[in-house]
Amino acid sequence: MEPTALTTERLLMRPFAPEDADAAYTACQDPEIQRWTIVPSPYTRADAELFTRKLSPSGWQDDTAYNFAVLLRDGGPLVGALGINRCGLPGTYEVGFWTAKEHRGTGFTTEAVLAAARWAFTALGADRLEWRAEIGNEPSRSVALRAGFRMEGDQRSALFNKGIRRDTWTGALLPADLGLPGTHPHRPAPDVRGAL
Repeated sequence: MEPTALTTERLLMRPFAPEDADAAYTACQDPEIQRWTIVPSPYTRADAELFTRKLSPSGWQDDTAYNFAVLLRDGGPLVGALGINRCGLPGTYEVGFWTAKEHRGTGFTTEAVLAAARWAFTALGADRLEWRAEIGNEPSRSVALRAGFRMEGDQRSALFNKGIRRDTWTGALLPADLGLPGTHPHRPAPDVRGAL
């Protein structure tokens, strides 16, 4: 996949570049980002350089992960990071994100998630976008809910983070949830509640 930039009313989302290493390093010093996401802890300059110089570009090249630096459209510092990662099932992707501390509560991350979801459904042919967060990560869950994800339940031991298996909340967004066609037909299960 050719690296792609996306824009929203307030945001520019573009692939991470080597010049983003300092901003990523600074943002990821936040204990909340280190606690709730899979970024290394402690987060070093070498981690930021590896992510911006090697991991992000190679994800675009091998068509497995599409990491976006989320910036204000009219210029300014890094607002956050958002990644769309290919999962094992065809047409299924996972979204992950973090927001720099000073930009939380602005709606920027929800705006970025919606833009990335539309892009995944149209450009990547995604039929399902999954979201997962460790149980207790209320800010991430709030973003997912505001973006229209339907919560699908809890998964035991579904996240391996910093040497510990953790339970997660899970949710999914389908193209139809955003008024978009899917690549493959979807046959929802019949409502069998009360059928017994």
